[in-house]
Amino acid sequence: MTSLSVEILAADAAEPITSAGNAQLGIAVLAGIAVIVLLITKFKLHAFLALTIGSLALGAFAGAPLADTIKSFSTGLGNTVAGVGVLIALGAILGKLLADSGGADQIVDTILAKTGKKAMPWAMVLIASVIGLPLFFEVGIVLLIPVVLMVAKRGNYSLMRIGIPALAGLSVMHGLIPPHPGPLVAIDAVGANLGVTLALGLVVAVPTVIIAGPVFSKYAARWVDIQAPEKMIPTRPSADLEKRPGFGVTVATILLPVVLMLVKALVDIVVDDPENGVQKVTDVIGSPLIALLAAVIVAMFTMGRAAGFTKEQLSSTVDKSLAPIAGILLIVGAGGGFKQTLIDIGVGQMILDFSKSWSIPALLLAWLIAVAIRLATGSATVATISAAGLVAPLAEGMSTGEVSLLVLAIGAGSLFFSHVNDAGFWLVKEYFGMNVGQTVKTWSVMETIISVVGIVFVLLLSLVL
Repeated sequence: MTSLSVEILAADAAEPITSAGNAQLGIAVLAGIAVIVLLITKFKLHAFLALTIGSLALGAFAGAPLADTIKSFSTGLGNTVAGVGVLIALGAILGKLLADSGGADQIVDTILAKTGKKAMPWAMVLIASVIGLPLFFEVGIVLLIPVVLMVAKRGNYSLMRIGIPALAGLSVMHGLIPPHPGPLVAIDAVGANLGVTLALGLVVAVPTVIIAGPVFSKYAARWVDIQAPEKMIPTRPSADLEKRPGFGVTVATILLPVVLMLVKALVDIVVDDPENGVQKVTDVIGSPLIALLAAVIVAMFTMGRAAGFTKEQLSSTVDKSLAPIAGILLIVGAGGGFKQTLIDIGVGQMILDFSKSWSIPALLLAWLIAVAIRLATGSATVATISAAGLVAPLAEGMSTGEVSLLVLAIGAGSLFFSHVNDAGFWLVKEYFGMNVGQTVKTWSVMETIISVVGIVFVLLLSLVL
Protein backbone atom coordinates (compact mmCIF):
# COMPACT_ATOMS: atom_id res chain seq x y z
CA MET A 1 0.00 0.00 0.00
CA THR A 2 1.38 3.42 -0.92
CA SER A 3 1.93 6.21 1.58
CA LEU A 4 -0.84 8.11 -0.21
CA SER A 5 -3.27 5.25 0.41
CA VAL A 6 -2.26 5.22 4.09
CA GLU A 7 -2.88 8.97 4.33
CA ILE A 8 -6.29 8.64 2.72
CA LEU A 9 -7.29 5.71 4.94
CA ALA A 10 -6.11 7.65 7.97
CA ALA A 11 -8.19 10.61 6.90
CA ASP A 12 -11.18 8.33 6.28
CA ALA A 13 -10.90 6.92 9.76
CA ALA A 14 -10.70 10.34 11.45
CA GLU A 15 -13.39 11.58 13.81
CA PRO A 16 -16.22 13.45 12.06
CA ILE A 17 -15.85 17.25 12.15
CA THR A 18 -19.51 17.58 13.12
CA SER A 19 -21.79 15.77 15.57
CA ALA A 20 -24.85 16.05 13.32
CA GLY A 21 -27.26 13.12 13.23
CA ASN A 22 -27.98 10.99 10.18
CA ALA A 23 -31.07 13.03 9.24
CA GLN A 24 -29.15 16.31 9.19
CA LEU A 25 -26.24 14.68 7.34
CA GLY A 26 -28.61 13.25 4.75
CA ILE A 27 -30.16 16.68 4.17
CA ALA A 28 -26.68 18.24 4.03
CA VAL A 29 -25.54 15.77 1.34
CA LEU A 30 -28.64 16.36 -0.78
CA ALA A 31 -28.30 20.12 -0.34
CA GLY A 32 -24.59 20.06 -1.19
CA ILE A 33 -25.16 18.01 -4.33
CA ALA A 34 -28.14 20.23 -5.24
CA VAL A 35 -25.89 23.31 -5.01
CA ILE A 36 -23.37 21.68 -7.36
CA VAL A 37 -26.09 20.60 -9.81
CA LEU A 38 -27.74 24.04 -9.78
CA LEU A 39 -24.45 25.87 -10.32
CA ILE A 40 -23.43 23.59 -13.21
CA THR A 41 -26.78 23.31 -14.98
CA LYS A 42 -28.60 26.57 -14.23
CA PHE A 43 -25.77 29.07 -13.86
CA LYS A 44 -23.32 27.25 -16.22
CA LEU A 45 -20.54 27.61 -13.64
CA HIS A 46 -17.32 25.66 -14.25
CA ALA A 47 -17.39 22.31 -12.44
CA PHE A 48 -14.26 23.23 -10.43
CA LEU A 49 -15.94 26.28 -8.92
CA ALA A 50 -19.23 24.42 -8.46
CA LEU A 51 -17.53 21.58 -6.56
CA THR A 52 -15.59 24.06 -4.40
CA ILE A 53 -18.70 26.05 -3.47
CA GLY A 54 -20.71 22.83 -3.05
CA SER A 55 -18.13 21.47 -0.61
CA LEU A 56 -18.33 24.62 1.53
CA ALA A 57 -22.14 24.47 1.39
CA LEU A 58 -22.05 20.80 2.39
CA GLY A 59 -20.01 21.61 5.51
CA ALA A 60 -22.26 24.53 6.38
CA PHE A 61 -25.47 22.49 6.05
CA ALA A 62 -23.91 19.76 8.22
CA GLY A 63 -23.07 22.31 10.91
CA ALA A 64 -19.29 21.87 10.62
CA PRO A 65 -16.98 24.81 11.45
CA LEU A 66 -15.94 26.68 8.29
CA ALA A 67 -12.23 26.32 9.11
CA ASP A 68 -12.57 22.54 9.40
CA THR A 69 -14.52 22.34 6.14
CA ILE A 70 -11.83 24.34 4.32
CA LYS A 71 -9.14 22.08 5.78
CA SER A 72 -11.02 18.93 4.68
CA PHE A 73 -11.52 20.28 1.17
CA SER A 74 -7.89 21.38 0.82
CA THR A 75 -6.59 18.05 2.12
CA GLY A 76 -8.79 16.07 -0.25
CA LEU A 77 -7.84 18.25 -3.21
CA GLY A 78 -4.13 17.92 -2.45
CA ASN A 79 -4.23 14.16 -1.90
CA THR A 80 -6.22 13.55 -5.07
CA VAL A 81 -4.01 15.65 -7.33
CA ALA A 82 -0.92 14.07 -5.76
CA GLY A 83 -2.34 10.62 -6.40
CA VAL A 84 -3.58 10.95 -9.99
CA GLY A 85 -2.37 14.30 -11.36
CA VAL A 86 0.88 12.99 -12.82
CA LEU A 87 -0.88 9.95 -14.29
CA ILE A 88 -3.44 12.14 -16.05
CA ALA A 89 -0.62 14.30 -17.43
CA LEU A 90 1.32 11.28 -18.73
CA GLY A 91 -1.85 9.89 -20.32
CA ALA A 92 -2.45 13.22 -22.06
CA ILE A 93 1.10 13.25 -23.45
CA LEU A 94 0.77 9.69 -24.75
CA GLY A 95 -2.56 10.52 -26.39
CA LYS A 96 -1.18 13.65 -28.04
CA LEU A 97 1.82 11.75 -29.43
CA LEU A 98 -0.56 9.10 -30.78
CA ALA A 99 -2.69 11.71 -32.54
CA ASP A 100 -0.03 14.10 -33.86
CA SER A 101 2.36 11.41 -35.15
CA GLY A 102 -0.33 9.80 -37.26
CA GLY A 103 -0.21 6.64 -35.15
CA ALA A 104 -3.96 6.73 -34.60
CA ASP A 105 -4.59 7.12 -38.33
CA GLN A 106 -2.20 4.24 -39.03
CA ILE A 107 -4.18 1.93 -36.72
CA VAL A 108 -7.44 3.04 -38.34
CA ASP A 109 -6.25 2.63 -41.93
CA THR A 110 -4.66 -0.77 -41.32
CA ILE A 111 -7.73 -2.27 -39.67
CA LEU A 112 -10.14 -0.82 -42.22
CA ALA A 113 -8.02 -2.11 -45.12
CA LYS A 114 -8.35 -5.65 -43.82
CA THR A 115 -12.03 -5.50 -42.85
CA GLY A 116 -15.02 -6.66 -44.88
CA LYS A 117 -18.39 -4.91 -45.00
CA LYS A 118 -20.10 -7.18 -42.45
CA ALA A 119 -17.24 -6.91 -39.98
CA MET A 120 -16.99 -3.11 -40.16
CA PRO A 121 -18.95 -2.38 -36.92
CA TRP A 122 -16.67 -4.81 -35.09
CA ALA A 123 -13.63 -3.12 -36.60
CA MET A 124 -14.89 0.26 -35.40
CA VAL A 125 -15.35 -0.93 -31.83
CA LEU A 126 -11.86 -2.43 -31.89
CA ILE A 127 -10.33 0.79 -33.24
CA ALA A 128 -12.13 2.92 -30.65
CA SER A 129 -11.20 0.62 -27.77
CA VAL A 130 -7.50 0.53 -28.65
CA ILE A 131 -7.24 4.26 -29.38
CA GLY A 132 -9.46 5.06 -26.40
CA LEU A 133 -7.06 3.47 -23.90
CA PRO A 134 -4.74 6.49 -23.57
CA LEU A 135 -7.13 9.24 -24.71
CA PHE A 136 -9.69 11.33 -22.85
CA PHE A 137 -13.22 10.80 -24.14
CA GLU A 138 -13.57 14.21 -25.81
CA VAL A 139 -10.17 13.86 -27.51
CA GLY A 140 -11.09 10.37 -28.69
CA ILE A 141 -14.33 11.63 -30.22
CA VAL A 142 -12.58 14.44 -32.10
CA LEU A 143 -9.97 11.96 -33.34
CA LEU A 144 -12.40 9.22 -34.39
CA ILE A 145 -15.29 11.25 -35.82
CA PRO A 146 -13.51 11.93 -39.15
CA VAL A 147 -12.88 8.19 -39.52
CA VAL A 148 -16.47 7.28 -38.63
CA LEU A 149 -17.86 9.79 -41.12
CA MET A 150 -15.50 8.75 -43.92
CA VAL A 151 -16.15 5.03 -43.45
CA ALA A 152 -19.92 5.61 -43.37
CA LYS A 153 -19.76 7.71 -46.53
CA ARG A 154 -17.39 5.51 -48.57
CA GLY A 155 -19.11 2.26 -47.60
CA ASN A 156 -22.62 3.75 -47.81
CA TYR A 157 -23.38 2.62 -44.23
CA SER A 158 -25.99 4.03 -41.92
CA LEU A 159 -24.07 6.44 -39.70
CA MET A 160 -25.36 4.76 -36.54
CA ARG A 161 -24.15 1.31 -37.67
CA ILE A 162 -20.59 2.66 -37.70
CA GLY A 163 -20.81 5.46 -35.13
CA ILE A 164 -22.40 3.64 -32.19
CA PRO A 165 -19.68 0.92 -31.96
CA ALA A 166 -16.98 3.62 -32.02
CA LEU A 167 -18.73 5.67 -29.32
CA ALA A 168 -19.30 2.54 -27.22
CA GLY A 169 -15.61 1.64 -27.36
CA LEU A 170 -14.58 5.13 -26.24
CA SER A 171 -17.22 5.38 -23.51
CA VAL A 172 -16.46 1.99 -21.95
CA MET A 173 -12.74 2.81 -21.81
CA HIS A 174 -13.56 6.21 -20.26
CA GLY A 175 -15.79 4.81 -17.52
CA LEU A 176 -14.15 1.51 -16.59
CA ILE A 177 -10.49 1.39 -17.54
CA PRO A 178 -7.59 3.28 -15.93
CA PRO A 179 -5.60 5.46 -16.69
CA HIS A 180 -8.74 7.51 -17.39
CA PRO A 181 -9.32 10.15 -14.65
CA GLY A 182 -12.61 8.75 -13.28
CA PRO A 183 -11.42 5.18 -12.61
CA LEU A 184 -8.07 6.48 -11.28
CA VAL A 185 -9.78 8.74 -8.74
CA ALA A 186 -12.16 5.96 -7.66
CA ILE A 187 -9.23 3.55 -7.24
CA ASP A 188 -7.45 6.16 -5.14
CA ALA A 189 -10.53 6.94 -3.03
CA VAL A 190 -11.42 3.37 -2.06
CA GLY A 191 -7.85 2.04 -1.88
CA ALA A 192 -8.21 -0.44 -4.76
CA ASN A 193 -5.35 -2.24 -6.50
CA LEU A 194 -4.88 -0.63 -9.92
CA GLY A 195 -3.61 -3.76 -11.67
CA VAL A 196 -6.45 -5.94 -10.40
CA THR A 197 -9.00 -3.23 -11.27
CA LEU A 198 -7.53 -2.98 -14.77
CA ALA A 199 -7.71 -6.75 -15.25
CA LEU A 200 -11.29 -7.05 -13.97
CA GLY A 201 -12.22 -3.89 -15.89
CA LEU A 202 -11.16 -5.54 -19.14
CA VAL A 203 -13.22 -8.64 -18.26
CA VAL A 204 -16.30 -6.44 -17.76
CA ALA A 205 -15.52 -4.13 -20.69
CA VAL A 206 -15.33 -6.77 -23.45
CA PRO A 207 -18.90 -8.14 -23.25
CA THR A 208 -20.26 -4.70 -22.35
CA VAL A 209 -18.78 -3.01 -25.41
CA ILE A 210 -19.96 -5.84 -27.68
CA ILE A 211 -23.57 -5.55 -26.50
CA ALA A 212 -23.66 -1.73 -26.46
CA GLY A 213 -21.67 -1.40 -29.69
CA PRO A 214 -22.07 -3.79 -32.64
CA VAL A 215 -25.21 -5.47 -31.26
CA PHE A 216 -27.13 -2.32 -30.29
CA SER A 217 -26.02 -0.47 -33.44
CA LYS A 218 -28.31 -2.75 -35.52
CA TYR A 219 -31.33 -1.34 -33.70
CA ALA A 220 -29.98 2.21 -33.51
CA ALA A 221 -29.54 2.20 -37.31
CA ARG A 222 -33.22 1.27 -37.72
CA TRP A 223 -34.44 3.90 -35.26
CA VAL A 224 -32.29 6.69 -36.68
CA ASP A 225 -31.37 5.98 -40.31
CA ILE A 226 -29.15 8.91 -41.30
CA GLN A 227 -26.11 9.35 -43.51
CA ALA A 228 -22.84 11.11 -42.67
CA PRO A 229 -23.26 14.92 -42.92
CA GLU A 230 -20.90 16.26 -45.60
CA LYS A 231 -20.06 19.49 -43.77
CA MET A 232 -18.78 17.62 -40.72
CA ILE A 233 -16.04 15.62 -42.49
CA PRO A 234 -12.86 17.45 -41.40
CA THR A 235 -9.22 16.99 -42.37
CA ARG A 236 -7.50 14.07 -40.69
CA PRO A 237 -4.82 14.94 -38.08
CA SER A 238 -1.93 13.39 -40.02
CA ALA A 239 -2.91 14.59 -43.49
CA ASP A 240 0.20 16.78 -43.83
CA LEU A 241 2.74 14.22 -42.55
CA GLU A 242 5.20 12.64 -44.99
CA LYS A 243 5.50 9.44 -42.94
CA ARG A 244 3.76 7.72 -40.05
CA PRO A 245 4.78 5.11 -37.46
CA GLY A 246 4.05 1.46 -38.24
CA PHE A 247 0.89 -0.32 -37.13
CA GLY A 248 2.51 -2.99 -34.95
CA VAL A 249 4.85 -0.69 -33.07
CA THR A 250 2.07 1.85 -32.47
CA VAL A 251 -0.28 -0.74 -30.97
CA ALA A 252 2.57 -2.17 -28.88
CA THR A 253 3.40 1.28 -27.51
CA ILE A 254 -0.22 2.01 -26.55
CA LEU A 255 -0.59 -1.36 -24.85
CA LEU A 256 2.78 -1.18 -23.05
CA PRO A 257 1.48 0.42 -19.79
CA VAL A 258 -1.51 -1.93 -19.76
CA VAL A 259 0.77 -4.97 -20.11
CA LEU A 260 3.19 -3.75 -17.41
CA MET A 261 0.36 -3.13 -14.94
CA LEU A 262 -1.26 -6.49 -15.70
CA VAL A 263 2.08 -8.30 -15.24
CA LYS A 264 2.45 -6.65 -11.82
CA ALA A 265 -1.07 -7.71 -10.83
CA LEU A 266 -0.44 -11.29 -12.02
CA VAL A 267 2.89 -11.60 -10.18
CA ASP A 268 1.34 -10.15 -7.00
CA ILE A 269 -1.32 -12.87 -7.13
CA VAL A 270 0.91 -15.81 -8.12
CA VAL A 271 4.05 -15.03 -6.09
CA ASP A 272 2.47 -13.07 -3.22
CA ASP A 273 5.81 -12.45 -1.48
CA PRO A 274 6.93 -8.81 -1.09
CA GLU A 275 10.51 -9.99 -0.47
CA ASN A 276 10.68 -11.96 -3.73
CA GLY A 277 13.11 -10.42 -6.26
CA VAL A 278 10.79 -10.84 -9.24
CA GLN A 279 7.87 -9.27 -7.40
CA LYS A 280 10.04 -6.34 -6.32
CA VAL A 281 10.95 -5.66 -9.95
CA THR A 282 7.36 -5.98 -11.25
CA ASP A 283 6.08 -3.81 -8.40
CA VAL A 284 8.32 -1.02 -9.71
CA ILE A 285 7.86 -1.37 -13.48
CA GLY A 286 4.15 -2.14 -13.08
CA SER A 287 3.37 0.87 -10.91
CA PRO A 288 1.11 3.29 -12.83
CA LEU A 289 3.67 6.12 -12.77
CA ILE A 290 6.56 4.03 -14.15
CA ALA A 291 4.36 2.14 -16.64
CA LEU A 292 2.94 5.33 -18.16
CA LEU A 293 6.28 7.15 -18.03
CA ALA A 294 7.92 4.24 -19.86
CA ALA A 295 5.19 4.32 -22.52
CA VAL A 296 5.64 8.08 -23.03
CA ILE A 297 9.43 7.76 -23.41
CA VAL A 298 9.05 4.83 -25.81
CA ALA A 299 6.36 6.72 -27.77
CA MET A 300 8.72 9.63 -28.35
CA PHE A 301 10.84 7.27 -30.43
CA THR A 302 8.32 4.78 -31.85
CA MET A 303 5.78 7.48 -32.76
CA GLY A 304 7.39 10.93 -32.63
CA ARG A 305 10.76 10.20 -34.23
CA ALA A 306 9.17 7.65 -36.58
CA ALA A 307 6.97 10.46 -37.92
CA GLY A 308 10.04 12.61 -38.48
CA PHE A 309 9.53 14.89 -35.47
CA THR A 310 12.54 16.97 -34.43
CA LYS A 311 13.42 17.45 -30.76
CA GLU A 312 11.70 20.82 -30.90
CA GLN A 313 8.52 19.29 -32.36
CA LEU A 314 8.48 16.60 -29.67
CA SER A 315 8.85 19.25 -26.99
CA SER A 316 6.04 21.29 -28.58
CA THR A 317 3.75 18.25 -28.71
CA VAL A 318 4.32 17.54 -25.02
CA ASP A 319 3.74 21.20 -24.18
CA LYS A 320 0.48 21.33 -26.16
CA SER A 321 -0.79 18.13 -24.51
CA LEU A 322 -0.59 19.56 -21.01
CA ALA A 323 -2.52 22.84 -21.46
CA PRO A 324 -5.97 21.28 -22.14
CA ILE A 325 -5.84 19.07 -19.01
CA ALA A 326 -5.60 21.97 -16.55
CA GLY A 327 -9.40 22.09 -16.29
CA ILE A 328 -9.63 18.32 -15.87
CA LEU A 329 -7.03 18.33 -13.08
CA LEU A 330 -8.86 21.12 -11.25
CA ILE A 331 -12.21 19.31 -11.53
CA VAL A 332 -10.69 16.05 -10.35
CA GLY A 333 -8.92 17.83 -7.49
CA ALA A 334 -12.06 19.68 -6.40
CA GLY A 335 -13.96 16.40 -6.61
CA GLY A 336 -11.39 14.91 -4.25
CA GLY A 337 -11.95 17.84 -1.90
CA PHE A 338 -15.72 17.25 -2.02
CA LYS A 339 -15.10 13.56 -1.33
CA GLN A 340 -12.94 14.31 1.72
CA THR A 341 -15.51 16.77 3.05
CA LEU A 342 -18.18 14.06 2.74
CA ILE A 343 -15.98 11.65 4.66
CA ASP A 344 -14.95 14.11 7.37
CA ILE A 345 -18.50 15.20 8.25
CA GLY A 346 -19.36 11.54 8.86
CA VAL A 347 -21.34 10.67 5.74
CA GLY A 348 -19.42 7.43 5.32
CA GLN A 349 -20.77 6.04 8.59
CA MET A 350 -24.25 7.20 7.62
CA ILE A 351 -24.00 5.26 4.34
CA LEU A 352 -22.82 2.20 6.27
CA ASP A 353 -25.79 2.48 8.63
CA PHE A 354 -28.26 2.86 5.75
CA SER A 355 -26.77 0.00 3.76
CA LYS A 356 -27.13 -2.33 6.74
CA SER A 357 -30.76 -1.37 7.37
CA TRP A 358 -31.69 -1.48 3.65
CA SER A 359 -29.84 -4.74 2.99
CA ILE A 360 -28.65 -3.41 -0.38
CA PRO A 361 -25.45 -5.04 -1.69
CA ALA A 362 -22.54 -2.59 -1.54
CA LEU A 363 -21.87 -2.88 -5.29
CA LEU A 364 -25.48 -2.10 -6.22
CA LEU A 365 -25.59 0.80 -3.73
CA ALA A 366 -22.40 2.27 -5.25
CA TRP A 367 -23.91 1.98 -8.74
CA LEU A 368 -27.21 3.63 -7.70
CA ILE A 369 -25.41 6.56 -6.04
CA ALA A 370 -23.25 7.11 -9.14
CA VAL A 371 -26.37 6.91 -11.37
CA ALA A 372 -28.17 9.55 -9.29
CA ILE A 373 -25.24 11.98 -9.41
CA ARG A 374 -24.65 11.34 -13.12
CA LEU A 375 -28.30 12.11 -13.95
CA ALA A 376 -28.17 15.26 -11.87
CA THR A 377 -24.81 16.74 -12.93
CA GLY A 378 -24.30 15.25 -16.40
CA SER A 379 -20.65 14.60 -15.60
CA ALA A 380 -19.29 11.05 -15.45
CA THR A 381 -16.16 12.29 -13.68
CA VAL A 382 -18.10 14.23 -11.02
CA ALA A 383 -20.39 11.22 -10.51
CA THR A 384 -17.42 8.88 -10.10
CA ILE A 385 -15.55 11.14 -7.67
CA SER A 386 -18.62 11.93 -5.52
CA ALA A 387 -19.87 8.34 -5.41
CA ALA A 388 -16.40 7.05 -4.53
CA GLY A 389 -16.27 9.44 -1.59
CA LEU A 390 -19.68 8.36 -0.36
CA VAL A 391 -19.08 4.61 -0.54
CA ALA A 392 -15.37 4.51 0.39
CA PRO A 393 -16.13 3.17 3.91
CA LEU A 394 -17.90 0.17 2.37
CA ALA A 395 -14.51 -1.02 1.05
CA GLU A 396 -13.27 -1.67 4.58
CA GLY A 397 -12.98 -5.41 5.14
CA MET A 398 -13.49 -6.24 1.45
CA SER A 399 -11.06 -8.46 -0.44
CA THR A 400 -8.80 -6.97 -3.14
CA GLY A 401 -11.11 -8.25 -5.89
CA GLU A 402 -14.25 -6.90 -4.23
CA VAL A 403 -12.74 -3.43 -3.80
CA SER A 404 -11.85 -3.39 -7.51
CA LEU A 405 -15.42 -4.42 -8.37
CA LEU A 406 -16.64 -1.51 -6.22
CA VAL A 407 -14.65 0.84 -8.47
CA LEU A 408 -16.16 -0.76 -11.59
CA ALA A 409 -19.69 -0.51 -10.15
CA ILE A 410 -19.14 3.23 -9.61
CA GLY A 411 -17.70 3.58 -13.12
CA ALA A 412 -20.67 1.79 -14.68
CA GLY A 413 -23.13 3.99 -12.78
CA SER A 414 -21.32 7.14 -13.89
CA LEU A 415 -22.19 6.41 -17.55
CA PHE A 416 -25.96 6.04 -17.10
CA PHE A 417 -28.25 7.91 -19.53
CA SER A 418 -26.30 10.89 -20.83
CA HIS A 419 -28.77 13.68 -21.61
CA VAL A 420 -28.96 17.44 -22.17
CA ASN A 421 -26.81 18.40 -19.16
CA ASP A 422 -23.83 16.39 -20.49
CA ALA A 423 -21.31 18.03 -22.83
CA GLY A 424 -20.78 14.66 -24.54
CA PHE A 425 -24.46 14.61 -25.54
CA TRP A 426 -24.11 17.86 -27.51
CA LEU A 427 -20.75 16.86 -28.96
CA VAL A 428 -22.25 13.67 -30.46
CA LYS A 429 -25.42 15.48 -31.58
CA GLU A 430 -23.53 18.17 -33.51
CA TYR A 431 -20.89 15.92 -35.07
CA PHE A 432 -23.48 13.41 -36.30
CA GLY A 433 -25.97 16.06 -37.41
CA MET A 434 -28.85 14.71 -35.27
CA ASN A 435 -31.67 16.43 -33.44
CA VAL A 436 -32.20 16.04 -29.69
CA GLY A 437 -34.71 13.19 -30.04
CA GLN A 438 -32.44 11.20 -32.34
CA THR A 439 -29.50 11.70 -29.98
CA VAL A 440 -31.54 10.39 -27.05
CA LYS A 441 -32.67 7.30 -29.02
CA THR A 442 -29.09 6.44 -29.97
CA TRP A 443 -26.35 7.95 -27.78
CA SER A 444 -28.36 8.18 -24.53
CA VAL A 445 -29.74 4.65 -24.87
CA MET A 446 -26.25 3.32 -25.69
CA GLU A 447 -24.82 4.92 -22.52
CA THR A 448 -27.64 3.37 -20.46
CA ILE A 449 -26.96 -0.06 -21.96
CA ILE A 450 -23.27 0.26 -21.05
CA SER A 451 -24.19 1.20 -17.48
CA VAL A 452 -26.74 -1.57 -16.95
CA VAL A 453 -24.76 -4.32 -18.69
CA GLY A 454 -21.66 -3.19 -16.82
CA ILE A 455 -23.24 -3.53 -13.36
CA VAL A 456 -24.76 -6.88 -14.32
CA PHE A 457 -21.34 -8.29 -15.19
CA VAL A 458 -19.82 -6.71 -12.07
CA LEU A 459 -22.46 -8.46 -9.92
CA LEU A 460 -21.86 -11.75 -11.74
CA LEU A 461 -18.12 -11.45 -11.10
CA SER A 462 -18.82 -10.76 -7.42
CA LEU A 463 -20.46 -14.20 -7.17
CA VAL A 464 -17.18 -15.75 -8.33
CA LEU A 465 -14.80 -13.55 -6.35
